[in-house]
Amino acid sequence: MSATIPESLVFATGALAAVSLGLPLLASAWPWQARRIGLLGLSLSILGLLATIGLFLDAAPGMDAPAVRVGLGGWEAPLGVTLHLDGLTLAMLLLNALVALAGSLYARGYIRGSAEQRQFWPLWLWLWGGLNLLVLSGDAFNLYITLEIASLSAVALVALTGDTDAVTGAMRYLLINLLGSLSFLLGAALLYGEFGVLDLTLLGELAGDGPTERMAAALMLGGLLMKAAVFPLHVWLATAHASAPAPVSGMLSGMVVAAMFYLILRLWLLIFAPLGTPALAVLLGLLGSAALVWGSLQALRAPRLKIVAAYSTVAQMGYIALAFPILILQPAAWPVVVFFAFAHGLAKAAVLMGAGTLQKAAGHDRMNALGPVLRARGRTVFALGLGGISLMGLPLTGGFLAKYLLLEAGMHGAADAPPVMQAWTWLWVVMVALGSLLATAYILRMVAPAFARGERDPGVPVSAGMEWMPLALAAGAAAMGLAGAPLMHLLEHTAGVS
Repeated sequence: MSATIPESLVFATGALAAVSLGLPLLASAWPWQARRIGLLGLSLSILGLLATIGLFLDAAPGMDAPAVRVGLGGWEAPLGVTLHLDGLTLAMLLLNALVALAGSLYARGYIRGSAEQRQFWPLWLWLWGGLNLLVLSGDAFNLYITLEIASLSAVALVALTGDTDAVTGAMRYLLINLLGSLSFLLGAALLYGEFGVLDLTLLGELAGDGPTERMAAALMLGGLLMKAAVFPLHVWLATAHASAPAPVSGMLSGMVVAAMFYLILRLWLLIFAPLGTPALAVLLGLLGSAALVWGSLQALRAPRLKIVAAYSTVAQMGYIALAFPILILQPAAWPVVVFFAFAHGLAKAAVLMGAGTLQKAAGHDRMNALGPVLRARGRTVFALGLGGISLMGLPLTGGFLAKYLLLEAGMHGAADAPPVMQAWTWLWVVMVALGSLLATAYILRMVAPAFARGERDPGVPVSAGMEWMPLALAAGAAAMGLAGAPLMHLLEHTAGVS
């Protein structure tokens, strides 16, 4: 650990990990107080994160390397488990806290009076805590442990209602998650057998372009692609979203998928970057293009609102897959991809929670019968539309800025690419633009009935939180288009991945 790292940052890193583990433990010990514990803890964690970000940005210029590495129990790598804090980690922790707090306020009304509310809150906090510990982990085996904590909590939340559809969706999600976790663990075991260490930074210094690294990359990244629902490994997503409670759906798209992407990016840039080849770039680009088209077409024909939103996640993850060919050519463009994931996380959580509000009010989410409720609930429709225009990438939104920067990076990559890659790179640029047109089509399908003439029926009353939280998240995603510079500045202070 560098001597120039302030003790306050070392303390803050340990405190973030302690809160991420402590809140779920408290909620499990006192489940009848879990809701209050969660709301208070999440609110304080956001304040703590903002303070930590301020400390980090102040200290970063004077640090030997802008990252904090803390060995648990005083044991440093390779013997100990290491926590890693840098700009990328802080950005993901902030996304987790914002979505989890908004989801908690939303869930107060959504599950009020239900038989599952006592089980919901501890599981909800375990999912949030597991994802936080995942992004803080600097050790491959600890990543596996935190993946399991987050995955099993998510599966239990999907199955919470206990009906047939929920259990079916949860079982499919469980099987895919177990397969992905096993694949990740086998890859980590290969790296340990070859190099004798599990610390990500040390692995980055030792790993090269050998057959062991290639096999480990295929196993670890393949397992994470399953968990991230990247086409064609997305088979669990629609059923899990359709049957899960709305706040859980928002968390799955807004946080879980983003965390899997974060881990793919971290592993790629720290350990597996030497494996980038033109053939791999073409493969990932084709998968991303297929995801954009397939997910969008399925969203355009899905009969239920939540399934439309679920398939839009498949399509949006196509952008993530398309980003990796660009990163192979332009490694310095990775902050743009993280910015995109942040804006996507806020917007998708808003859309899925808004869909849940309409479903709760109407008693169903059938697209052909939601018109009266849409026409009567302007605030929720506005949240859907505002989140949707960020997903489309219309000007002045976070989605627009993210896609513009991604297109710019792709065009620069095409100009500097070898002749054999130039045509492919321009195809990825075209697909990014085409994805925005397809997103426009399925977002308009979701909100268009609100502007048609017909009866107005607000349906069952819903809580204020169920109307305001989707709007708050959508406003956050849109505001990133005008105020995204601080996030990009934070991401620039990230060690070992640029």
